[in-house]
Amino acid sequence: MQRRAFLKNCVWAAGSAAVFSVGGLTRAAQATRSGRPNIVFILADDMGYGDLACQNPDSKIPTPNLDRLAREGVRFTDAHSPSAVCSPTRYGALTGRYAWRTRLKRGVLWCWDKPLIASERLTVGKMLQAHGYDTACIGKWHLGLNWPTTDGRDPVGMGKNAANAGANVDFAGSIEGGPTARGFNYYFGTDVPNFPPYCYIENERTIGIPTVPKPSSMFGCPGPMLEGWKLEEILPGLGAKATQWIDAKGGRHRNKAFRQTQGHPFFLYMPLTAPHTPIAPDADARGKSQAGAYGDFVYEVDRVVGQVLDALERNGFADDTLVIFTSDNGSPGRDGTKMSGPTNSVRRYGHNPSHIYRGIKADIWEGGHRVPFLARWPGRVRPDSTCSETICHVDLMATCADILKYDLPADAGEDSFTFLPFLLGKPGKGPSRESVIHHSAAGLFAIRQGDWKFVDGVGSGGWSGKGDGAPGQLYNMASDPSEEQNLYSDPEHQEIVRRLKGLLEQCKQRGRTRPVS
Repeated sequence: MQRRAFLKNCVWAAGSAAVFSVGGLTRAAQATRSGRPNIVFILADDMGYGDLACQNPDSKIPTPNLDRLAREGVRFTDAHSPSAVCSPTRYGALTGRYAWRTRLKRGVLWCWDKPLIASERLTVGKMLQAHGYDTACIGKWHLGLNWPTTDGRDPVGMGKNAANAGANVDFAGSIEGGPTARGFNYYFGTDVPNFPPYCYIENERTIGIPTVPKPSSMFGCPGPMLEGWKLEEILPGLGAKATQWIDAKGGRHRNKAFRQTQGHPFFLYMPLTAPHTPIAPDADARGKSQAGAYGDFVYEVDRVVGQVLDALERNGFADDTLVIFTSDNGSPGRDGTKMSGPTNSVRRYGHNPSHIYRGIKADIWEGGHRVPFLARWPGRVRPDSTCSETICHVDLMATCADILKYDLPADAGEDSFTFLPFLLGKPGKGPSRESVIHHSAAGLFAIRQGDWKFVDGVGSGGWSGKGDGAPGQLYNMASDPSEEQNLYSDPEHQEIVRRLKGLLEQCKQRGRTRPVS
């Protein structure tokens, strides 16, 4: 991205303290004072930019813990997911590479699909493992797994045999190609909450054997379920497991084997299952918002974030941990009727998850991929600050490498640029980001450079509407952040169209956007 003056883009709150006290650390926390912080990356599922009270004054949802995180850190106002849907964003965040460079050219992975991340590819988890980090993934994986089967064939899929989906999966066997094979020492979670199997997975095994067919009355695709499985318990279960894991890192867990890596810096990747469908807030969250079941589910996400922050605090890790909260794409705006609802139906409550931005999840317009992005690192990141520099989830890998002072190899993080300078409030050493590429659910491309955004096609690329008839789209995001005026056919802007279209094609063809050092 062409950089404007740094102080223009990163607006620090007047009078905020530059340094926090780091006293009172436990021995485990002191082990990271060498400059290698603990890193917690929380990825909400389908949460919109406008869901957070701290950045939407008209939000109908209380988000006290996320508001606190914003007050204690930096809020990026121009952050983007690399895709407007789920699986490709998760791929991009963990590999630093756009997922459309893989076999996944549109949409998401489906039930029983094979791993999307190649076994030999460097991930953020593998990189941090190699530098002494204890790594954990707690939450929704949705990047494919190699399921063992009883007949050696692929699992029965969701086509004509949907009623028998997963019938040949050997749930007593070991699941290969998942988180523990892609850079995580520990995994706990669900593959996808609305996909079978309906059970938790821990490391390479299911917890229990799902043998009961999911009732047709329960939200989700057909497939095997663990007896007594409840959708409302998934998100609280993930929060409880994450705090348990942090407590173990602080030496508070009674199981000594669970504490064997105490003293190592840690990386916790926490991809949540909410507020994605099934929209299933638990009893304690119901009625806490003014935006129906959807708003209550967002409130519950905020509560889980608070639990993680509290766990870091009580274990003495808070002062030495970089916490990042963001979302995998925008919100579809469903109101939660029957755990789902029509797109944009939550607006009947006067709440717009996309805030001022056009479009929703799956769209090439900003509502599809402009997401909340908060970061806190006491003593390093100024509190109560904002930054308007354009960043993308694929930048997580280069940022972690920058923290480690590690040079990424040429065949890793091909689209990743460090945003560490913007966290620390100082000029960067690495190459600046020339552009960001956006991608919709249907495979529509857009490219952003400076104030200009070029969409290489018509309409939303998702499901929220058609275009104005022009063969392409061009918007000035500084003067028209809501993308209301398409300048594609304007004679005065044809040079910008040609330049951005050429740059997009170049980025697609050369296989990378990060220069090889």
